[in-house]
Amino acid sequence: MKVFGRSGRRVGAAASLTLLALLVLLALTACDSGSQTKSRPGGGPSVIVPGGPGEQNRTMSAADAAAQRAEDDSPNSADVSYARMMIEHHRQALEMTELAPDRAESASLKRLAERIAAAQGPEIAAMRGWLTTHGKAEKSGGHQHGSMPGMATEAQLSQLRAARGKAFDQLFLTLMITHHEGAITMATDVKAQGNNLLVEEMADDVVAQQTTEITRMRTLL
Repeated sequence: MKVFGRSGRRVGAAASLTLLALLVLLALTACDSGSQTKSRPGGGPSVIVPGGPGEQNRTMSAADAAAQRAEDDSPNSADVSYARMMIEHHRQALEMTELAPDRAESASLKRLAERIAAAQGPEIAAMRGWLTTHGKAEKSGGHQHGSMPGMATEAQLSQLRAARGKAFDQLFLTLMITHHEGAITMATDVKAQGNNLLVEEMADDVVAQQTTEITRMRTLL
């Protein structure tokens, strides 16, 4: 009986120590959780915002960072230049697609040309409207549109106008793939350099749509 009593006391003491250890662990976990909550008051992922010269970087939630940008999406020179250039870029694409019904041999190419025209016509109107909304002229002096990536030269356009049948199909696809690749380059650049959210959305549409069309044109070659 005495041995049993001592064993019982030992078991009771061990249980008490285990319970105490658990309580301490829970308290430490709560402290750690509280400190993390303070470091991220908004919850979710954080974003590091670079400070100005001589200033330290700041940390804010992704939601706060998005809200801050939404408050100031004033167009910068990259946004305006993109809209102006893409209007001219799309115009040349429309000029090329207008040739397809009478010159192309492939019915699939004719349908593709129709889809390109149906998409890029409204995009031109949207970019014109954007420029008007922000008080910007559609054209600016001094810019050479022929230097835009993907643009066909006048000699290439003349060759396309003169082509018929399979020769037209081959040249049209070759020129239009290059043209689309140039548009994607311009859209990617403005996404990195611009500031206006609507322009960024238009650029996203160009990248998504014309990437799909490039894949289709390569299968037709």
